[in-house]
Amino acid sequence: MKRTILALILACSTLALSAQGTIKVNYKGAKPSISDFAWAVISRNDQFDEADFDESANALKQAMIRHQKGIAQEKGVTLTIDEKNGYILYESKDGEYTVQVEMCYWNEADGKHKLFAFKTELFTNGKRSEPGQYDGLVFYRYDNAAKKITVCDAGIEVEYFNISYALPRSGKNITVTRWNPDGTTKQETLKWNGHGFN
Repeated sequence: MKRTILALILACSTLALSAQGTIKVNYKGAKPSISDFAWAVISRNDQFDEADFDESANALKQAMIRHQKGIAQEKGVTLTIDEKNGYILYESKDGEYTVQVEMCYWNEADGKHKLFAFKTELFTNGKRSEPGQYDGLVFYRYDNAAKKITVCDAGIEVEYFNISYALPRSGKNITVTRWNPDGTTKQETLKWNGHGFN
């Protein structure tokens, strides 16, 4: 019953994101960077009701502001921004819990779009079990001409229980880890096909 309720909450959260429509991506220069995509998504509370903006995205926003100002991160927080590889990793550790937010993007084969991924996961004692309140993996399609991103389907049926997704800092594929009750794990690869994943 608990899993059904959590799955319903996650589905509703995704629908709420979809209902928000498109998000404008502001940037300087010839093309947007990973930071520009991140700012577009984590600043959506400026465009929408604050209640729609989750705690992990707000914590990431505060970490990015500290990074911009050259201020040290709060205790237990690490932030990696790799502009060259189009990748961001935010981690916040508090006792046995670690919240991980990961983002990256892919250039699509048509040259007119990019696929941007935003993932939030909760780990307990370094392991994945039941999802946290804001866990999710959401994909956005960026239209180069419109300079906007819209929630989209990337060909992945996302599962949340006992599963984690590692977005690529290098390469193009997503690694999926299944966490078994006996403590073992099994990995599989979701391969990038130029528009989504197989």
